[in-house]
Amino acid sequence: MRDGVATFSVFGLFDGHNGSAAAIYTKENLLNNVLSAIPADLNRDEWVAALPRALVAGFVKTDKDFQERAKTSGTTVTFVIIEGWVVTVASVGDSRCVLESAEGDIYYLSADHRLECNVEERERITASGGEVGRLNTGGGAQIGPLRCWPGGLCLSRSIGDMDVGEYIVPVPYVKQVKLSTAGGRLIISSDGVWDVLSAEVALECCRGMPPDAAAAQIVKEAVQAKGLRDDTTCIVVDILPLEKPPPPLPPPKKAVKGKLKAMFRKKPSESSSHSDKEYMEPDAVEELFEEGSAMLAERFDTKYPLCNMFKLFMCAVCQLEMKPGEGISIHAGRSDSVKLRPWDGPFLCTSCQEKKEAMEGKRPSGNRHDSDSD
Repeated sequence: MRDGVATFSVFGLFDGHNGSAAAIYTKENLLNNVLSAIPADLNRDEWVAALPRALVAGFVKTDKDFQERAKTSGTTVTFVIIEGWVVTVASVGDSRCVLESAEGDIYYLSADHRLECNVEERERITASGGEVGRLNTGGGAQIGPLRCWPGGLCLSRSIGDMDVGEYIVPVPYVKQVKLSTAGGRLIISSDGVWDVLSAEVALECCRGMPPDAAAAQIVKEAVQAKGLRDDTTCIVVDILPLEKPPPPLPPPKKAVKGKLKAMFRKKPSESSSHSDKEYMEPDAVEELFEEGSAMLAERFDTKYPLCNMFKLFMCAVCQLEMKPGEGISIHAGRSDSVKLRPWDGPFLCTSCQEKKEAMEGKRPSGNRHDSDSD
């Protein structure tokens, strides 16, 4: 990164199924695909603001490239990028990321894309040409969780899974928050943990432990509760405060101030002390961005100046350079807003436009791959 953007940290959890190929490929390629979708020469604030859209592009490109290898495995992904006090999480599947702020509040930074518990995703898949139902054992009896057919996947979003159908999409739910300078703790775990432990129990069972020991303790608690029934992986990340300057002396005769501040802790700007303001930071987590739509036209729309957020002749997903007039506007075919013109970018190359149409169920076959697997 350039122009004063500091270093950043990245954590990813990839829970593969039907083989490990998708999880390994995603681990090795996702970050580069995300970073390639961020324009150069952005300052720190612009870089952070560009992350949510770049994550969508990186996830879709990774899925598209992996499917071209014609392997049928898939993977959930929970991908966390921390830059300063800003935490950005992108997720597909049923692994989760939970944040406990230093103030003791719990925030859920990922979405659950299990068909069993997500009505909107079930409706999206059936509208796109897929079928949702339980496993039929014959004689009309149905057992187990809701699955997407063909393929029988319990998830509505993943990377890979070319044998299931392209309405199983890689478009991630993305949430971006800003912590106070007091920091917080992240728990990133696969479904084997969350099927057994609530966020509160997971956080409480490792209270006071360093991250490595905390992760091991969470896994131990999950396995002890019901035995090892599923992949049980956990990452714990502590976001620690920097060394702070000594606090200024309190103004005289303000003994009641502490009580008043506790009552209005969400509004530190109401403090009457200028010296307090100089060092005071928000003592609550601030939500900067949240979006979970599976539609690329909605995910690539932007409030920021177009010239700063993408190149006109570069595919918004795969970053392929295109000649003027070759690209297809992400807004082409939309009729929901008169403000969007079909000649406005960002643009997709022909291949990525086909991927977009397949994910939306607009390709006649609905699935370009034939499957011989169960």
